[in-house]
Amino acid sequence: MTPIVQLYWIRTALGIAAGALSAEVAFLMGNSTGITTLVNCFTIALIFYLLSYYVLKAMYQGKIEKQSKILSTGVAMYFFAWLPFFILFYTAIRIYG
Repeated sequence: MTPIVQLYWIRTALGIAAGALSAEVAFLMGNSTGITTLVNCFTIALIFYLLSYYVLKAMYQGKIEKQSKILSTGVAMYFFAWLPFFILFYTAIRIYG
């Protein structure tokens, strides 16, 4: 696999992990309003993405020519994976937790 493809799939897996983390935080926040919970969880996902950028930048610094590709590769897939898995995990926690 090329480094770009690896980066894409790493971001997808990180989106799923961020969905699980966001769902756990939303459940622990308790009975706050719906929009506040969603904004807080989106902020967690965004912070998780930015932290992963610095880790991945150190890992792929010599392997990818344009360093801006490290930031932009997989960003849409990250958030498209985060949202349904956030909903899935949050629903499962609320029902079974």
